[in-house]
Amino acid sequence: MGDNKNKNEKVWFITGCSTGLGHSLAQCVLKAGYKVVVTAREKQQIQPLADAFPGMALLCSLDVTNKESIEKAVSEAITAFGRIDFLVNNAGIGYFAAIEESEEPDYRRMFEVNFFGLHDVTKAILPLMRKQRGGHILNVSSIAGFAGFPAVGFYNATKFAVQGYSESLAKETAHLGIRVTIVSPSGFRTDWAGRSAKSSPVIIEDYLPSAGANKQNIRNSSGKQAGDPQRAAEAILRVCESPNPPLHLLLGSAALKNVRLKLDNLKSDIDTWEATSAGADYQSN
Repeated sequence: MGDNKNKNEKVWFITGCSTGLGHSLAQCVLKAGYKVVVTAREKQQIQPLADAFPGMALLCSLDVTNKESIEKAVSEAITAFGRIDFLVNNAGIGYFAAIEESEEPDYRRMFEVNFFGLHDVTKAILPLMRKQRGGHILNVSSIAGFAGFPAVGFYNATKFAVQGYSESLAKETAHLGIRVTIVSPSGFRTDWAGRSAKSSPVIIEDYLPSAGANKQNIRNSSGKQAGDPQRAAEAILRVCESPNPPLHLLLGSAALKNVRLKLDNLKSDIDTWEATSAGADYQSN
């Protein structure tokens, strides 16, 4: 998949292209000369990409929580281009609340979009990649898939699920020539912390110093994050053109910082409690 020859014969399928990273990636990949299936719930939001790249961008309406919508978009992609080489599961939503404040309809919907929607799109495209004996699946997770943070506990849960799912998928498909990369950004200047993320109306005062404070920090940082979506798109393209793409791709300095902190804390717990951990096995006489 790292062969740069005949780019115009390779096809990307990207979910969630109306704004943010998905839009930047679709534009970046089209400029690089690839064909792209550009998807969003409302096609008019992505019409400018088709206008700018006639014959290269196929616009498809896609609601990742609707299996009929998924099947229709994948069928349209295969009819138009005959193959899919890169699948980017980018569609996702956020939700801000302490765990105890979180309301069930909202966190269940977030799982439907962030995890089950990702799975359903992947499952719809895997048979084609198996037939091709090649492909590259990129699942957009988050630094929140590595480390837990207050006010986004259920978002953390969806992204931790993406991490485990993707690691298992990578081991199941490697012999078929299908690569998997988990993309884990930190804060980027997208609309994730703005319009795209809901907050619970439930406020429990005991959580104001933890979840409440972090929720406010996230909201206040919207539009001022360090991450540049264009640079993130270029990084993803670079990884896809590499002969040896990584399983884990961190994007952003804050992602690096927080993952290293998590690893340090994990190592400390492992080393401190090593004897207790090993002692849980059956003991030989």
